[in-house]
Amino acid sequence: MPERLPSLGDPLEAVRQALREPIGSPPLAELDRAAEWQDRPVLDGMDNLRSQQDSEQPPPIPVEQALALRNTSDVENEQILNSLGRAAPADGAGIDYDATFVRHVGGDLKSTNPMLRSSITEAEYHAMTGFNGGNLITYDRDINYFAPAATIASWQTSKDHKLNKIVLRDDITWSDGKPITAYDVEFSFKVIMSSAVPILSLRQGVDQFRWVQAYDDRTVVIFHKDAFATNDDTLANFSIIPKHVYENSIADDTTLARSEYHTRLEDHPVVGGPYELTRRVRNQEFVVRRREDYYMFNGKQVRPKPHFKEIRTKAIEDFNTALLALKAGQIEEMYLRPEHWYTQANDAEFYRRNTKVHAVEWTAFHFVWNQKTPYFADRRVREAMSWAYDYKELLNTICRGLYQPCQGPFHPTNWAFPKNGPPPYHQDLDKAEDLLDEAGWTDSDGDGIRDQMINGRLVPFEFSLLTYQTETGLQASVLLKESLEKIGVICHVKATEFTVLVDSVQNRTFEAAMGGWAAGTDPDTTANIFATGETRNYASYSNPRVDELYEKGRREFDPEKRAAIYSEIHTTLWKDQPYTWLFYRNSFYAYSKKLRGYVFSPTGPYLFDPGMMSIYKPTVK
Repeated sequence: MPERLPSLGDPLEAVRQALREPIGSPPLAELDRAAEWQDRPVLDGMDNLRSQQDSEQPPPIPVEQALALRNTSDVENEQILNSLGRAAPADGAGIDYDATFVRHVGGDLKSTNPMLRSSITEAEYHAMTGFNGGNLITYDRDINYFAPAATIASWQTSKDHKLNKIVLRDDITWSDGKPITAYDVEFSFKVIMSSAVPILSLRQGVDQFRWVQAYDDRTVVIFHKDAFATNDDTLANFSIIPKHVYENSIADDTTLARSEYHTRLEDHPVVGGPYELTRRVRNQEFVVRRREDYYMFNGKQVRPKPHFKEIRTKAIEDFNTALLALKAGQIEEMYLRPEHWYTQANDAEFYRRNTKVHAVEWTAFHFVWNQKTPYFADRRVREAMSWAYDYKELLNTICRGLYQPCQGPFHPTNWAFPKNGPPPYHQDLDKAEDLLDEAGWTDSDGDGIRDQMINGRLVPFEFSLLTYQTETGLQASVLLKESLEKIGVICHVKATEFTVLVDSVQNRTFEAAMGGWAAGTDPDTTANIFATGETRNYASYSNPRVDELYEKGRREFDPEKRAAIYSEIHTTLWKDQPYTWLFYRNSFYAYSKKLRGYVFSPTGPYLFDPGMMSIYKPTVK
């Protein structure tokens, strides 16, 4: 039998056990007198986006002209985005509300429960079906936080930054007709923080809450452990589930996935967003349909009507197959890899139905060096790996000139990037050899392979690199092998299934691996990757100064001072080279010419746009 959830017997026990810091919530009137509440933005996200777009220059070119363009330059890319990527009209004029949107994802939807989300596919599913896109508050394309006016009446923060008070609207309901209340928010916190529930990824960040208290159906107060500048970001990554659906079932199945009841919920989930699941065929597709009771309440329209009657998402792992489906009109959008942009997405067949765009995305790829192995504990060795690599071949040939060289964990357009950022590495085999010599890796026996005496045994510098089975991942890894051969280091490239790769790095049973991180909405999220002992610190990297800076950064509220802190983190990581950073991967997408309103943010498309409300199909004239 799985462990029973203590909170069902005693509502506070699970949280007391997890936090070891129980709080007696003071009366709301007492909080209101002492908190000195400061109002925070409550906005209509699409109105906000329209205002941003209206202030931008140059003005959009005519739609017909944009549809006729082939994206062969940055100028044409901006013209296409500026014209076809504009948000839907506020009055709904010209929108085909009966339309279906057919999307593509590269991996299957593993779980429809927001507590169990673990992939980009799940994040996009919850953007369509989840309350506020799967979070308590949200952010715009420039990553400014706000509470969505569609669901929240007010948002306030105490003067000392330790409290957030949110008042929900009284016209929001779950898909089973029950009201969405503050008690759902409180219950979700208890579930996330219960040690009995295996949802570690969501617990990170939320574990900085001391308590979440519902004072009535609409009013919830979040008590933070400390005054952190990251508290808003945590609210933007806090998933809500319906208390009435789970409070009596979770005790018998704390995995939320194994019981017959939870299995039924997987295919028939109760959701709080603009769309609800109507069909799911594993490893093939899932379909969501517009909820009429999302935007209608007591016979009156109270929120903007979602633009699509139905959104179908097809899971096609092979991107060549997906591109054929796009050209045939079977799907209407997809992410493009470098090998597709110039070859398979550049001819008359492609442009007959589709167009393509690219935009900045804060996603960086790298080789990670496991510092617990005998090879990569020495910083000089890691530097040597970076000097040995042939970046020119990687960027110009393998990546077709589409990606830019990576200069560390933060993108040059991120406010955390240093003002005088480090120059990218370039191949310098002499520097690489000198560093390896300094670190004691020489060819002592003349066999052409560097070696070193470790614990009385002569160890050759020969290691394995795990990598993706994609064309780019495999070619980039083979290029490392070829580069290192020139300086007497043997690298065995092992292309593995993604799940195997993830399991190996999570359990630290690897020597080196190719990986990539999409940036979070706040630079503090990288603490989970580079701070000592953190969950995703797969390199086993440790630097006390970096740990100190992360702690300092989350306590600093002055934007310039905070930027300086994370800039120093960036510079220190670049000096230590726990990774060899390779390239920043921008967003490259293909869209049907029937679509309008595709908008990007540094976190990629859609995730900042709950319900995909910017995208629509115009009525056919």
